[in-house]
Amino acid sequence: MISSRPQKRLRLSIAAVLLILAGIGAAPVAAGQNAPPVPEARPNRPLVFIDGPGFDAKTLAEELPFVRLVDASGEAQVLVATEEGPDGLRIVFRGRGEFEKNENTLICRSEAGELAEAFRRRVAQTIKLGLLRYVSKTPAAGRVHVRLLDTVKPTAVIDPWNFWVFSAGVDAFLNGEQSYRSEMWMGNVSAGRVTPQWKMRFGLTGNYQVNAYSLEDFNYRSTSNGKSFNGLVVRSLDEHWSAGAQIQIQSSTFNNTRWSVFPRPAVEFDLFPYSESTKKQLRFLYSIGPTFVRYREETIYDQLRETLFSESLTASLELKQPWGSISTALEGSHYLGHADKYRVELNAGLSVRLFEGMNFNIQGSGSRIHDQLGLPKGGATYEEVVLQRKQLATSFQYYFSVGFSYSFGSIRSNVINPRFGTGNGGMSIHMSM
Repeated sequence: MISSRPQKRLRLSIAAVLLILAGIGAAPVAAGQNAPPVPEARPNRPLVFIDGPGFDAKTLAEELPFVRLVDASGEAQVLVATEEGPDGLRIVFRGRGEFEKNENTLICRSEAGELAEAFRRRVAQTIKLGLLRYVSKTPAAGRVHVRLLDTVKPTAVIDPWNFWVFSAGVDAFLNGEQSYRSEMWMGNVSAGRVTPQWKMRFGLTGNYQVNAYSLEDFNYRSTSNGKSFNGLVVRSLDEHWSAGAQIQIQSSTFNNTRWSVFPRPAVEFDLFPYSESTKKQLRFLYSIGPTFVRYREETIYDQLRETLFSESLTASLELKQPWGSISTALEGSHYLGHADKYRVELNAGLSVRLFEGMNFNIQGSGSRIHDQLGLPKGGATYEEVVLQRKQLATSFQYYFSVGFSYSFGSIRSNVINPRFGTGNGGMSIHMSM
């Protein structure tokens, strides 16, 4: 029952509820002593009166900063009372004034063998939760942060695929006329599994392209092809560290490689906890490993095959706000023992949210290139240059794009694993041979 009298006598039984939450031992107010005044430091908080013995006003004020506790029920906008019921302890919330007709009842049931202290802790927590519905209707709501302390693991569901996702695709582009014909064939197969503890991705891609010209006595036919396999395995170590490895195997006429193998163990550190990745990330990824290459043609350095070691360091910053996101990454890599054979690359992106699902995007990148070890000694013909059939010597490269994107679909997936990046391969390995 809710009393209309000011509370001047306090008892210990329910006061323990707030003492447990605070984790401090506040002495109960002596009988006959008035409760200490609670100054109004933050305006627009709901005025709350809690009826029942044992509530220490000072401790309550510390534990419920998002409301203002009052000593008399006549001043309150929200009245809170506890009463025993057949289904457990009933905590009744009744609104007044602007909260008129906003009533709610929450129930706490004691569990078999539960200590009184643990039960009082749950009662106090329930009072907090019940008051949030009133705070949410005031300007003070903007200063309240709600955090889920314990939840069911995202992987604690029945999944016949064990969280594996597979995809495959084949594309063909055909174009031609009387004097010209072009064909491009592309295919890919991938498999991935992402959980909070592990990230695994594997992909196989291939492409084949033909261009043919026939003009009077001029006939020319050019082909190019490429194949690659990418594998990534990452293990989450804690809220800041991850370790893993990537392997890339490829063959490319454009890069003058008959085959190349890049195994790359790596370690990553996130300055912010990974649990905050939906808002901000500042990741540092370091990788080191060998490079085994066999070339199609002899290189400008008189090599047909070689084994090199290289290392790379990448710093990635991602910030997400309600209006959109900003991302940037700076990567530097070089071949060990060849300080002059290096590459520096900067990527940046901006995405502005126009409305639900629609974004305006700006992306760009620039590279300083001094690691082209695989350029063919024989150079490239005029046709190969025009058709971009072979890689040419260059000291820089850039890219810029502006556009719009629209996304829709399921928003229920709660598996987020930002480690080693969000791209298909995670780490990037440059093979500019």
